[in-house]
Amino acid sequence: MTLPRLIAIALLTLCPGLTAHAGGKKGEKSGISFHIQTDQSENPKMIFPQLTNGQQVFYRRVPEISTKDIVAFNPFPSQDGEGYGVLLQLKNSAKNRLAAVTNANVNRWMIAMVNGRVVDAVIIDKQVDDGYLVIWKGIGAAEIDAFDAKVPRIGEKKPRR
Repeated sequence: MTLPRLIAIALLTLCPGLTAHAGGKKGEKSGISFHIQTDQSENPKMIFPQLTNGQQVFYRRVPEISTKDIVAFNPFPSQDGEGYGVLLQLKNSAKNRLAAVTNANVNRWMIAMVNGRVVDAVIIDKQVDDGYLVIWKGIGAAEIDAFDAKVPRIGEKKPRR
């Protein structure tokens, strides 16, 4: 089963608006990042709370995957008709890291953040080893345009801008 199917099964709506680090300099809130659920007992400086599926869940502040790990992408209209989702193709090193992280965190949440705001969440139900991640919703046209300037579309060699 591919990751898009796994994510579709586990897709739930979150409360947006949380700001957190997106994998760059302290305070930077740009790009895409994926954060894994952790325990509340972890170092308070290394975690943040987020309402997920009606419950407070804690996530690692340091992302498992971020913009620097993405080699290509394809946007698509979200099913809710508000904005876009994206299919993300990962670099080989990130593909291997994602496989290890998802294997070690089955039955835990993973959230996707875009420019510092939570846009999507999934329950990891098995190891993901195909090197693709999907964000199903919550991305604006301006964010797609900005990403087009940095990263090529899947199947293209250069960014569009």
